[in-house]
Amino acid sequence: MPSKKIILVSTLDTKGAEATFLKGLIQKRGHQVILLDTNTGGEPSIPPDVSAREVAKAAGWDIGEIRKIKDTEKTSSIMIQGAIQKIKYFLEKRELDGIISFGGASNTAIATAIMKSLPFGIPKVVLSSTAAMPAYAGGYFGTKDITMIHSVVDIAGLNPLVEEVLKRAAGAICGMVEMGGGPASLSKTAHKKGLIALTEFKFSEECCAHIRHRLQEKGFEVIPFHAQGTGDRAMEELIGDGLFQGVMDIVPAGVGEELLGGNRAAGPNRLESAGKKGIPQLITPCGFDMLSCGPLERGDRRDFLWVSKGIKNRKLFIPDAFRVQARTTPQELREIAREVARKLNLSEGPVAILIPLKGWSSLDQEGMPLYDPEADLTFLDELRIRLNKKISLIELDLHLNTHAFAEEAVNQFIRLYEAKKSL
Repeated sequence: MPSKKIILVSTLDTKGAEATFLKGLIQKRGHQVILLDTNTGGEPSIPPDVSAREVAKAAGWDIGEIRKIKDTEKTSSIMIQGAIQKIKYFLEKRELDGIISFGGASNTAIATAIMKSLPFGIPKVVLSSTAAMPAYAGGYFGTKDITMIHSVVDIAGLNPLVEEVLKRAAGAICGMVEMGGGPASLSKTAHKKGLIALTEFKFSEECCAHIRHRLQEKGFEVIPFHAQGTGDRAMEELIGDGLFQGVMDIVPAGVGEELLGGNRAAGPNRLESAGKKGIPQLITPCGFDMLSCGPLERGDRRDFLWVSKGIKNRKLFIPDAFRVQARTTPQELREIAREVARKLNLSEGPVAILIPLKGWSSLDQEGMPLYDPEADLTFLDELRIRLNKKISLIELDLHLNTHAFAEEAVNQFIRLYEAKKSL
C-alpha cells in the first residue's frame, strides 16, 4: 500500500500529547502525517509541520496580534480562513489524501469548518466529545462527507479510554485513505459512467423509481438525492464540483421552501449550479404544491411568510404532529414561479420544464388532501410569462406519478443530453 498524506489539525498548545499519540498510530500504518496547528493561546508543546504563525499569515494576520484579541469567535474565524488556504496548497499539489482532528466543541467547530472546504471524496474524520449534541451536530456536518466519532469521554490528556478512542480514529482515517481513490478517481469514474443527479421525496416515489430504472437501462448511473433541504444543498455543491453530466430535478421544492420559510429550505443557490455548469437539466414542479411547516405549534409563530395566510385556513396533510404539509396558495405559486424562471433564465445549458396537468405529487391528485388544479395553473401561467424562449415548457395531460409521465421525462432528458453532446 503506497504511503498516504494525512493532515492532522490540532491546537498544539494544549493537545500536544494526544496529537503525538494519534500521529504515531497513523505513522505505524505507513502513512505520512502533516501536523497543522490552529492554536491561538501560545507556543506549541510539540513542533508542528504547519505552525499557527503560518496559518495566521495565510489569513493576512500576525499570530501575536491574534493572541491579543479577546473575541474567540473572531480568532477562530481567522485561523479557519488561514488553515483553509494552507490546506488548499496541499490539495493543489496532490499532497492531501485525508484529514483528521479531535477535541471538544471549539476544536470540532474549527476542524469541521476547515473540512467543509474540501471536495467530496477526501476522507474527513473528527473524534469529538460533542458529536452527540443535537444542537451542534447538523452544523458540524453541513452537506459534507464528514465522519464523526463520538469520543464519549473528554479528550483531555492520555488515559486508557482516550487512547482507545484515538486508536479507533486512527483506524478510521487509515482505512479510508487506503480504500478510497479520492476526488480525482471519483471524477474520472463519474465522467466515464455518465452520472445523473435525481431529486426525489416520498410524494414522487413512483415517478422517480421508473426514471431511475429507465436511465439505468440506457447506461446512465443515477445518484438520487432526498429533497429535504440538506440533500439538495449537497447536490448543488457536487454539481458545482463538476461531478454530474446532467440533472433530473423532479423535486426542486427547496426553492419554494427557501422563499416561504419551510422546513425543506435548500439555500439561496438552489436551482443554479446546473445552469452555471451548462449541463442539461429537466425540471418538474413536484413539491411546489406544498410547504413543509411542522410541527403543528409552529403555526403560532409570526416569523414565517406562510403564516400570513393562516395555517388553519389551508388544505393540510398531517401524518403526525411533527410532519405537516400545507397547500401553497396561488399568490405563493406565482412568487415561486418568478424565482424559478429567474434562476433558469440564467442557464448556460439546455433546460426543459415538464408540467403534469393532472397533479404534481401523490398528495396533489383528485381525492387527495392537497389537490388544487386551479392553484397549479397560476404557477404555469406565471412561467409562461417569465421564461426565456430558449427553455422548453412542456405541458402533459398526465399526473406526475404515472409511468407515462416518467417515460416522457426520460425521453425529454435524453433529448437535452444528446443536444448538449452535439455542441
